[in-house]
Amino acid sequence: MTAHASFDWTTAYTSRRSPVFARNIVSTSHPLAAQAGLRILQRGGNAIDAAIATAAAMTLVEPCSNGLGSDAFCILWDGQQLHGLNASGWSPAAWTPEYFLAKHGAAEKGMPRRGWDTVTVPGAVGGWMALSARFGQLPFADLLAPAIEIAERGYAVPTIVQQKWAAAAALPELASQPGFAQAFLPHGRAPAVGERFSFPDAARTLRLIAQTRGEAFYRGEIAAALAAHAREHGGAMTADDLAQWAPEWVTPLALDYAGHTLHEIPPNGQGIAAQMALGMLRSLDLPSHPVDGLASQHLQIEAMKLAFADIYRHVADPRAMRVTPAQLLDADYLAARARLIDPGCAQHFGTGLQPEGGTIYLTAADEQGRMVSFIQSNYMGFGSGVVVPGWGISLQNRGHGFSRDPAHANIVAPHKRPFHTIIPAFLTRDGAPQMSFGVMGGDMQPQGHLQTLVRMLDYRQHPQAACDAPRWRVSREGALSLEVGFDPAVAQGLKDLGHRIESFADSYMDYGAGQFIWRLGDPAVEGYVAASDPRRDGQAAGF
Repeated sequence: MTAHASFDWTTAYTSRRSPVFARNIVSTSHPLAAQAGLRILQRGGNAIDAAIATAAAMTLVEPCSNGLGSDAFCILWDGQQLHGLNASGWSPAAWTPEYFLAKHGAAEKGMPRRGWDTVTVPGAVGGWMALSARFGQLPFADLLAPAIEIAERGYAVPTIVQQKWAAAAALPELASQPGFAQAFLPHGRAPAVGERFSFPDAARTLRLIAQTRGEAFYRGEIAAALAAHAREHGGAMTADDLAQWAPEWVTPLALDYAGHTLHEIPPNGQGIAAQMALGMLRSLDLPSHPVDGLASQHLQIEAMKLAFADIYRHVADPRAMRVTPAQLLDADYLAARARLIDPGCAQHFGTGLQPEGGTIYLTAADEQGRMVSFIQSNYMGFGSGVVVPGWGISLQNRGHGFSRDPAHANIVAPHKRPFHTIIPAFLTRDGAPQMSFGVMGGDMQPQGHLQTLVRMLDYRQHPQAACDAPRWRVSREGALSLEVGFDPAVAQGLKDLGHRIESFADSYMDYGAGQFIWRLGDPAVEGYVAASDPRRDGQAAGF
């Protein structure tokens, strides 16, 4: 490969980061977690081992984004081929539209935001188990040792994590949830920057997960504690819901763009939205326009809006979808959707096809060529807000992603996976691995995939520059937000084209945060170049 020669290494935006070059790399949004992964690599573990160790550490050092009760997804290159893992949990068997009608009434049209009635089976631990069993090199217990040490000894809370922690702590809907204040408001408040935070309850849980290779979480003492806490607080989760669930190995979806192939996990996640938008841009000659110019930004925004119009209508648990991923990625369909884009006017787009009938991201790579793209999340910051006392398990609120609309493919049902926002991604070239990457942040994720890939593949910006560049974000309602640093002249041009520009009020999700590892050639010789998003506290670290 000559990938190292294809980038413009002079491209730069205001940033605190430089690209990192090494043969073994971990990149994530907290330095201690990146170092946890490196410790495993230095002990003889592989990239999969390192990713698991990093993920476990992240549940402690960035609890405002994920926890032991998270869900997860992964795409990895094992040295020979690509694999996908869906470790998102399913709903309790008791969840039906009638269940929510009886408990929450007809006046409440949507799903609850917090509490036990938003908690689906947590899948992250099961994902770690599956990855280790199939691809791991070191004993599973060894991989959790760095996280256990962090939980017991504690760590000084960094700047951006503290900001997001404090913003969440101010929400009454979180502070009132069982176990939240006890776990995450020591001294009655969020920790200050530089203040030590330890989590001995989580250390206890991690030790039992390590001793039982995760079995206790789904079929043992921890599972019993989860089910008992749910009963005590009016939840529907049972020991059977936990015991019967398992992660699923899946084949990633593929879409060709600019001489490369983008791979995303298939639904119930939204990764297909990035592929759809890129598929539309293939026919619009994006590189003929300046990278930060009005035309390029407008075309990308309109393609993203078209993709969102379809995925918010159609994407759900694949068993319930009435439109297939193949239909959504059909080249003729995407070309037809692209023809709806007006270069001179912003539009509101409806669904095309009609049916027939708070997150962390990490990536790791090793010199043997294995590459891992991994994401796990509690969803809305601290998720459901529920923390199981004595165990330190902070539970996600992915059930909020269901619908109560009987006509929607994503309607809530027993043992069904909800619509998911978290999406790892992977790039190949001519069938060989090129980049493991992801951008966290709710519906910003496919938008981040789109914007960073366009910069790298169409405009030759190196990964850190593509990561640093100011971003735009389209809301579900079609409003456009522009990050600080966006060219004012381009911002005015977008407004003149009819884009409805609004400030973005969500201090947690903001404009996403990405991590990127790009293979430069033979990983044992040329190695990799990695980038880490300056919008978070993290780093890319390697040797």
